[in-house]
Amino acid sequence: MKFLFSLLVLTFSALVFSCSEDGKTGFIPENDLYIPAHSKLLNESLTKDNFDAVIDKLETMYAPVIASMGGKLTMIRNWDHGKVNASASRLGKNWMVDIYGGLARHPQITPDSFALVICHELGHLIGGAPKVSDPFRSAALSWATNEGQADYFATLKCLRQVFLNDDNIPTGTVPETLKKSCLASHPNKKDNEICVRSGLAALSIASFFVSFEQNRSVSLDTPDISKVGKTDDSHPAAQCRLDTFFQGAICDKSMNEEVSQQDEIQGTCHVSRGDTSGLRPSCWFRTNI
Repeated sequence: MKFLFSLLVLTFSALVFSCSEDGKTGFIPENDLYIPAHSKLLNESLTKDNFDAVIDKLETMYAPVIASMGGKLTMIRNWDHGKVNASASRLGKNWMVDIYGGLARHPQITPDSFALVICHELGHLIGGAPKVSDPFRSAALSWATNEGQADYFATLKCLRQVFLNDDNIPTGTVPETLKKSCLASHPNKKDNEICVRSGLAALSIASFFVSFEQNRSVSLDTPDISKVGKTDDSHPAAQCRLDTFFQGAICDKSMNEEVSQQDEIQGTCHVSRGDTSGLRPSCWFRTNI
């Protein structure tokens, strides 16, 4: 009986994983914001059709990848639900991403930043090391890529795939820091335009983060210079997350160089490879060398 109870608890815990293994957070920490489908705050840039189109594109790209890893990807489309969040979970061979319509209807979310959110959630499933590490959590749940790495994977690999065949010429103002950094890391025109577009998506999502962090502002020109004593698995603050997305975008490693589920160096920019830019920020990442 005791064994059966433990098995049930383990199964339930695996099912409710939602960016944190206690199931209490998603792409952003748990919040009370709720934007129903009939709300007057509807985001005109993300209609139901656009919502589905972004999800379709990512599902088509990553379902085969997850199948090759032994899983079956399911995108759970909660368009009518007003929750402002998204989450990832695994239950056996079922690897799931829950996306809520309330998130898409938030006024700070654009189609590109919405794609970035889904890339982050996919990052929890396939984004590589570092994984969530906690001696008090079950080893059976150690599949989950931690928060910072899921952010890094989103621009390092995922958005590059999403934008690969698009017209990526920017239509708005590009911050000078983003423009210069992308040009330095990606002199090829196509790669450069993808870098800039990814950086703009990151700035959009950073504005979304700021709406949940009172009295804070973020900028590419004010990076978080704090240093953690050990890699932090939890959600970094808004500036640190923006820095992570930005560094993923400017890393010069090929999107086709896969990340490793065990080795935090493979497929990434890392000081051990002589890299000086595109590095995961020290505000959450502790380099193991």
